[in-house]
Amino acid sequence: MIRSMLYATDLGVYAPYVMQHALALARTFGAELYVIHVVEPMGQFAESLLQSYLDEQTLNQLQSQGVNTVMANIEKKVLDNFREELGEGQQDLALISAVRVRQGDPAQVILDQVRRLAVDLVIVGRHSHGVSADAPLGRTAARVLQLSSVPVYMVPLSQHRGRRQA
Repeated sequence: MIRSMLYATDLGVYAPYVMQHALALARTFGAELYVIHVVEPMGQFAESLLQSYLDEQTLNQLQSQGVNTVMANIEKKVLDNFREELGEGQQDLALISAVRVRQGDPAQVILDQVRRLAVDLVIVGRHSHGVSADAPLGRTAARVLQLSSVPVYMVPLSQHRGRRQA
C-alpha cells in the first residue's frame, strides 16, 4: 500500500511533467506527497573566490545566514512554480504535505529523506540536463534507483520530449 511518496525535483524543464505524474499518483492512492529539491554545495572555485575577498567572520556569517535565506527563497519559488503550473488545479496543491530544499549530494539527500519520512515510493525523472543519448539515465536517478530501499517510479523524459516536438 502506498501511503506516502517523495517527489525529487531538479526544477528543470521537465519538472512540471514529472510533477503531474506525482500528483496523479497521490490522487490515485490518496497518499501524502512530499517534495524535495537538492542544491549542490558550492564548488571549490567559488569557495576559494569568496575566501579571497571576505574575512573569516563575514564568510561564516554568509554561509550560515545566506544559505538559509537562499534555501527559504528556493522553497518559496518551488511552491510558486507549483501554483503557476497547476493554474485552476489548486486543489492538487493540497496533496503536497511539504516542500523541502536541502543542500548536499542529490542522491544522498533524496535517500536520506526516504528514510526520514518513511515514504513508500520515490518519484524521479529519468534525467534532465546534461545527459547525452549514450547515457540516457542521469547520475542522480541511477544512484537513487540502485540504492533506494523503496520502489522508484521513474518518468521517461525522452519520450515526453519527442511528443512535445511532434
